[in-house]
Amino acid sequence: MLGSSQRPMKQRRQSAILDAIQRHPVHSQEELRRAIRAAGFRVTQATLSRDVRELGLVKADGAYTTPVRAGANGHGPSPAPRPMLHRAVSEYLTKVDQVQQLVVLRTGPGQAQLLGVALDSARLPELVGTIAGDDTILAITRDARRARSLIRRLEGLTRG
Repeated sequence: MLGSSQRPMKQRRQSAILDAIQRHPVHSQEELRRAIRAAGFRVTQATLSRDVRELGLVKADGAYTTPVRAGANGHGPSPAPRPMLHRAVSEYLTKVDQVQQLVVLRTGPGQAQLLGVALDSARLPELVGTIAGDDTILAITRDARRARSLIRRLEGLTRG
């Protein structure tokens, strides 16, 4: 188990991985390693492979992408989105607020993108979409009733 001092580094590194694959096509783990090294992270091949697996990254058109993007392009199913959501909610979610059909989700620094990917990958029926910053996610639902339903679902994931 990672110590508390190591968790923020892992989360920052995984956020850098997501940034790298969103900025330009990354076709191999070696390209990905170079991209995150340029962002200040030195990682072993084993650590990078574990991060790719934990983030649920898949290859579509020869480049790494998040499961949501791959599924939207018709390139295979997303790997285990609900367990990924459960883990992300229990690890990253710190606070939830509702404003009509909008749900504001708070995380620790650098964790919002990780939780946002998990939310989008899970394709929850209540959720229209998300916008993730550094420590805040705006989750958009169709109405206030669905926003309450999303909150109940997320609370259920934090309990069990």
